Amino acid sequence: MKDLLLKIKINPLFWFVVGIGVFTGYFREVLMIFTIVFIHEMGHAVAAHWFKWRIHKIELLPFGGVAEVEDVGNRPFHEELIVILAGPLQHIWMMLLSYALVHFSFWTSTDHHLFIWHNIMILCFNLIPVLPLDGGRLVQLWCTYRFPYVQALTYSRWSSATVLAMMIVVSMIWFPYHLNLWVIITFLLLTNYLEWKQRYYRFMRFLMARQSTTYENQLQETISVRDSMLLREAMKQIKRGHSHMFKVFQLQSGKSLTIEEKEMLQLLFTKKKPHLPLSYFFSGRL
Repeated sequence: MKDLLLKIKINPLFWFVVGIGVFTGYFREVLMIFTIVFIHEMGHAVAAHWFKWRIHKIELLPFGGVAEVEDVGNRPFHEELIVILAGPLQHIWMMLLSYALVHFSFWTSTDHHLFIWHNIMILCFNLIPVLPLDGGRLVQLWCTYRFPYVQALTYSRWSSATVLAMMIVVSMIWFPYHLNLWVIITFLLLTNYLEWKQRYYRFMRFLMARQSTTYENQLQETISVRDSMLLREAMKQIKRGHSHMFKVFQLQSGKSLTIEEKEMLQLLFTKKKPHLPLSYFFSGRL
């Protein structure tokens, strides 16, 4: 816990929001919201720490919080599922605790109702299927379980962008002057743009991490490809949580060659010619 607390960072704008809360007389409510957000993010962080994930920071932002962990896409599915759900699950015990404390004088019924309301709102907001919210991460996790990694990221980005566009339309119609909401939407837009911009870098990190991945307890899968397929396109067939054998076919001769995934990765990173077809690398063996 001490290691986690040392990773907490407070965004300078956080203090600005607190100052507004003091000035307007809503300091208690602002403090309540950020306490809920902090516990939510610590839920993610504690679960990630339990699985020995590398945690970069836990940052309190003016409109919420974020726990940044190392994610190269090769962690076991059950670990990532638990880390994602660990945040929303914190709201359950917090609301139960509020029901228990309402019988004491220091926790009024007004405090209780505000606390429950904020918990429900933050929980529901985080479950919206937009990246990087928990709902968006759950959709992305399901996609990576079902489809090849590159295809899964594409589907989850499009899903996130579609829901975010709907949020913008609804906000323009019903909440055109809600400043906090537009700040949050701006943050989500920026995050989704960065997610799209870094798509190639993320894929390469995924492949690099697989070089040192042990394939114990992973599903075995054979990928059939033509020798005319480019090396980089063949690598896009790799699925998370699977170990692969590539069966390379040469249509002219009818011959085939089975290649281990490790060898394909080695070719990708040592030859540095991903734009060439597989026939260039295996012509002497087909």
